[in-house]
Amino acid sequence: MKKPINLAVACSENRVIARDGMTPWRIPEDLEHFHRLTAGQSVILGRLCYEIWPRVSLDGRTPIVITQNRALAKPGVHIAADVAEALAIAHSLPGEIMVCGGQRIYEELIDAADRIYLTIVHVEIPGDRFFPEWRHLSWRESERRTSQDAHYRYTFSTLDRVRT
Repeated sequence: MKKPINLAVACSENRVIARDGMTPWRIPEDLEHFHRLTAGQSVILGRLCYEIWPRVSLDGRTPIVITQNRALAKPGVHIAADVAEALAIAHSLPGEIMVCGGQRIYEELIDAADRIYLTIVHVEIPGDRFFPEWRHLSWRESERRTSQDAHYRYTFSTLDRVRT
């Protein structure tokens, strides 16, 4: 049986996920939420996301990095040439499949996703990396919680794919 494909993402109202290679906000509550979701799971991510997330292997996460650079392979880190290979590796490992970016990886997997753990930061900001449009697909919101810090208001949502 194939495991469900989960996407974990934080984006702005205009779907920005990054600007100049970095997340354009720092929200400790969202980071904690993200780390709880991904702890102990197989995490699929692109090379740039891997390079800026030094703690990816902590908390029992198994990183699967999509890259042509096999030199990034080290103990506990799997390298995949493409999304299909990354999914095959993830299906062979324990834990859930969590897709954690970046833009190209999300674009390739949005149609296959079974669940999105979505944090919407209620702001429109400039950026150069975006989460793909998801609202055209059929989703059921199974969980929703709004919060805020000194700088941002944001909503945590869990969206489950409705397949007909």
